[in-house]
Amino acid sequence: MYGKAFAPEYQGSLTKLSVNSSLTDVLAAGTEQLRAAERAGQHGEAARSGLAVAEAHRRLGQVGDAERAWKASYRAAREAGDTAAMAWALWSGGTLARQRGAFPLARRLLQLAADLGERGGDVVVRGYSLAGLAETGRIQGDYEAVHRLHEQLLAEARRRGEARHTVWALEGIAQIHRNTGSYDTAYALFEEAAEIAARAEDRRGHAWALRGLADIVSVRDGDTERALELLSEAEAGCRAMKLSSALAYNHKMRGNVLYRAGRYAEARGLYEQALAEFRAMSEPRGEALSRLGLVKSRARLGRDRAETAAELAELAVVLERIGLRHAREMVARAQEEFGAVAGVADAAAEGAGERAGAGAGAVVVR
Repeated sequence: MYGKAFAPEYQGSLTKLSVNSSLTDVLAAGTEQLRAAERAGQHGEAARSGLAVAEAHRRLGQVGDAERAWKASYRAAREAGDTAAMAWALWSGGTLARQRGAFPLARRLLQLAADLGERGGDVVVRGYSLAGLAETGRIQGDYEAVHRLHEQLLAEARRRGEARHTVWALEGIAQIHRNTGSYDTAYALFEEAAEIAARAEDRRGHAWALRGLADIVSVRDGDTERALELLSEAEAGCRAMKLSSALAYNHKMRGNVLYRAGRYAEARGLYEQALAEFRAMSEPRGEALSRLGLVKSRARLGRDRAETAAELAELAVVLERIGLRHAREMVARAQEEFGAVAGVADAAAEGAGERAGAGAGAVVVR
């Protein structure tokens, strides 16, 4: 039913690249082709190779380089009059914006990409852009609004036999079920995604599916060792492809598994590692989730109660500003669990609000 997974974002002279190509190899090949196209004045080819450069930078966590690259790809596509290439560049920009926590910008860019993809007759970029919109809503916790879109995109991917997109949709729907407590349904969907990804040789999708299975095995079954085994298998795939963001989320999930098992000192170390990785790539969602795990681990290890309350209050403000509803609910549960001190919490929230206001608007499109 499904063929071998492919990477439609590797275009022009780079179509020979595999979905499993190391990102450092993609970056090197894309940069070489981009420079050659620019020297030859081939705007269309520059746009297509520039897209691969942008995506490699983004997945490596090099957000500044990624932003410059997608914008340059868009300008080259516009110069060439290539509507579909313009859509792909906007898709890359929207995906980067979501990664950086700029959700309103992500939605604007992804909607523009979907519209241009439809106008340019490229059903793949349209599908990827709609998927990006669905994922943005899911990450923010707006499950009711995006569940149907996930299902629609899953049906389209199955109909076209696109393994990679089918895996993405299954994982998204699985995550919604996991976050709403339907663990058995989530497990079955993650399991199907892992099987399809393995057959299609989609290492990235397989790694994310294994991470999802590990989460369910930990939270539902309490099987810590099996969960850690699944995460180790996923980590090997992430390292082979240099998937910086996926690897950081893997480490954060390993912290979750250890925390649930009561191994708080080990969990603290993993959360600290993940936090440093997310900060290095300017990924606020991962950073906030790692901070939450770290606060809880330190509290379990005897940290001062008022300090715990103050940091949880600050985190609540940060998550409110970013717009992460599900994560904000997780903080609220932690505040209840650890008995947040009201006076300290209020003071911390006020200070965090001032800092959040000063740092707003980090993503600018010119």
